[in-house]
Amino acid sequence: MIPTTNHHPNTPSLQVPNRSPMRHPSLILLSHDHHHGLALALRCRKQALGQLKPMGAAGLRERARECSEFYAKHLSVHFRAEEEVLFPALRNMMPATDVMIDELLTQHREIVRIMSQLEAGTGLAKLIFDLGDLLERHIRKEERELFPLFEQKVEDSKAAAIGAELKKILEAQSP
Repeated sequence: MIPTTNHHPNTPSLQVPNRSPMRHPSLILLSHDHHHGLALALRCRKQALGQLKPMGAAGLRERARECSEFYAKHLSVHFRAEEEVLFPALRNMMPATDVMIDELLTQHREIVRIMSQLEAGTGLAKLIFDLGDLLERHIRKEERELFPLFEQKVEDSKAAAIGAELKKILEAQSP
């Protein structure tokens, strides 16, 4: 018997999948970056749509500056950690992740391309919106698809070793 809750009789009960509330310790630093990246992605989309102040060109320049700073301080090293440690390890242990990893690497290159275009300062509304959209899709794919595979399939000892290597790269950049 399915447990019921107090809800309107015409509203179907939704089953929530049983998910672990926490990320594997090896992935926590990456997930922290993802949290900040999602917040930035939302600000980018809202800025481009004129929903954040300051609006107009001044707001777009401010958001472009924030994106560039986030990339320089966090995202570039985050990409490096994934590309040098996480992705090669997953390809080696789970060849079935190749297509997904190829897609994520393509997204990394596209994000870098957009970042370089932001510096030119032209077409900022579209660039910033596109960046926010891509950044969110990229992060969601890692958090909802790649990381759960890692957590399900990678042995704890290997996960710990991967986590230690990720931490070396990610914390070397920390101020």
